Amino acid sequence: MIKKSIHEINKKIEDGSVNVVTAEEMVAIVEDLGVEGAAKEVDVVTTGTFGAMCSSGLMLNLGHSEPPIKIQKVWFNNVEAYSGLAAVDAYLGAAQISDTRGIQYGGAHVIEDLLRGKEINIHATSYGTDCYPRKVLDTTLTLEDLNEAVLLNPRNAYQKYAAATNSSKRILNTYMGELLPNFGNVTYSGAGVLSPLSNDPNYETIGTGTRIFLGGAQGYVIGNGTQHSPSSGFGTLMLKGNLKEMSPDYLRAASFTGYGTTLYVGVGIPIPILNEKLAAATAVRDEDITTNILDYAVGSREKPVIRPVNYAELKSGMVKIDGKDVPTSSLSSFKNARKISTELKEWVKHGKFFVSLPVERLIGEGLAKSMKQTQAVPLVKDVMSDFIVTIKKYQTVQEAAKKIWENSFNHLAVVSDTGELVGILTAWDISKAVAENSFDSVESVMTKKVLTCAPNEPVDLAARRLDRYGVSAMPVISPQRKVLGIITSDNISKLFARRY
Repeated sequence: MIKKSIHEINKKIEDGSVNVVTAEEMVAIVEDLGVEGAAKEVDVVTTGTFGAMCSSGLMLNLGHSEPPIKIQKVWFNNVEAYSGLAAVDAYLGAAQISDTRGIQYGGAHVIEDLLRGKEINIHATSYGTDCYPRKVLDTTLTLEDLNEAVLLNPRNAYQKYAAATNSSKRILNTYMGELLPNFGNVTYSGAGVLSPLSNDPNYETIGTGTRIFLGGAQGYVIGNGTQHSPSSGFGTLMLKGNLKEMSPDYLRAASFTGYGTTLYVGVGIPIPILNEKLAAATAVRDEDITTNILDYAVGSREKPVIRPVNYAELKSGMVKIDGKDVPTSSLSSFKNARKISTELKEWVKHGKFFVSLPVERLIGEGLAKSMKQTQAVPLVKDVMSDFIVTIKKYQTVQEAAKKIWENSFNHLAVVSDTGELVGILTAWDISKAVAENSFDSVESVMTKKVLTCAPNEPVDLAARRLDRYGVSAMPVISPQRKVLGIITSDNISKLFARRY
């Protein structure tokens, strides 16, 4: 049985005799030499990942102004940061968006701008005290002007990620990128074979205190990340490092259409090969790392699983869904992940980086909890009107106008002879038909592509759909497209009036 110590490996790093390889290279070594031979031959395996990590941010200290201020609210290039810490400390979240530029610019962009040496506009306000009399502050600062600029990321480097697709008939803009209609594409994230936690799935060498590559500099794991869910294979890390030592090559701001800002973070972790078990773990292949393709058309945290998949399939550029070839694309950069693992390999090889064991291991079991909600989420069926007037598509516009007049109702559901929804007709449609002297059948003037919702759908999702498409009502239908009722903007307004 092969056994090594951290001291022995660091001694080899010091004298230049260390054998260090990337996790990608380790796969072939284990295949060639076997687990025991690889454990004997290899001392350190380097990993890497480079992807969008929204749960990132910067803890900074501005230094005291003259006269001094106890900052109550603060903005960096019009991006608000949290300042409820001390007089001139603040935490700037990567996902916070600009007050003036919206989702095109946010905290992540401020962080990258600082890293690139740009001046940042600071605006701060305070209520004023005897010891901190100043109430307003406006200045410009660079990274070098800050006392501290600590990248402090609550949740980075997921062990793996779920893949995303879209069964609906419209484009979805999500944190998994643009998802095309009718299963038009699949997006995924993570480095697979190079993923740090996938190469140490039992967290034997990665834990609190582990020295890592972070943003092009040395950083540290300071604990498990938020939403750490080891029992499901979705472990996460909380990381810290000095922004002043980092490189913009490994820290990039981005904005996802319709979603918002995020920070691409480069993370690399060396894994000391202390025994055969770790040698076997670091030989993990893309084929060995499985996840699920989820349907993001369902606006719920419990998204339907379309099918299981492994990273080899995802990286191939095409997966099968219902017998159809669907293109895949990665939100992570495997090229940069490989670059990170190679650069870290060179650091170790040339004595610039020594490996370490954690002072405390990560939690190895447990699942992340869903939010406890003490108030029931109102559903469409709770607020919809079950009184809805219907009309057949072959009836006349005059008949439709009469129904609207008699029922004081602005929307008519157009149904087939068997009761399925086939269209919708509004008072405005009828007014337009009259103005154009068109008195044909209802079918000729109705809207055929109808926005609908289901009775068990949360009202919030229905409200978003009404707002997104600028309509005032949606028929509520059964899976068989039978009309059950209608939900209007008035229904929703009354609900929110009661709630707030």
